Amino acid sequence: MGQDLIRYDILAQDALRGVIRKVLTEVVKTGLPGEHHFFITFLTSAPGVRLSSRLREKYPELMTIVVQHQYWDLSVNDTSFEIGLSFSDIPERLLIPFAAIRGFYDPAVNFELEFDVRDVEAANEGTEEPAPAPTPIAAVPSTRPAPAKGPKAAPAAEKAKDESGETTEEPAAEKSAEVVSLDAFRKKP
Repeated sequence: MGQDLIRYDILAQDALRGVIRKVLTEVVKTGLPGEHHFFITFLTSAPGVRLSSRLREKYPELMTIVVQHQYWDLSVNDTSFEIGLSFSDIPERLLIPFAAIRGFYDPAVNFELEFDVRDVEAANEGTEEPAPAPTPIAAVPSTRPAPAKGPKAAPAAEKAKDESGETTEEPAAEKSAEVVSLDAFRKKP
């Protein structure tokens, strides 16, 4: 097979990030429709991410936020979004570039996107070796179970007690999903 000089893998990831940008732009205009809400996982050390040093210490690599009932001042531009959220009753303002997003999940309709962010991770580690080419990522049916009805539907984060006995939020456990290669759909010569 020939070398991909167009970089369809990167174009596909950018297009899928555009889905997130479009959805968040609509939420800014009209609010969250129906039961929709979002789990957004991102690299906290990615270039352009802005969050408090307290959150950066607590989540040095990955962080999952939930856009559901208690958020404010959501704004979206071409490259990132900003949102106000509360963590342990402390209001925070986060700036998240779309390029830092590793996962997006809407449990109301069991829709999930996953992104290969190895290039960003390798740049942050300061390695001299070139990062491996990103794996094409596509919208995949989620392997997560459908959300339960009622007050315990899709918890935003696991709760844990710290030394003071105060309940704190921990990032939700990583769920595995099957990544579908776009090669599987190409005609063979």
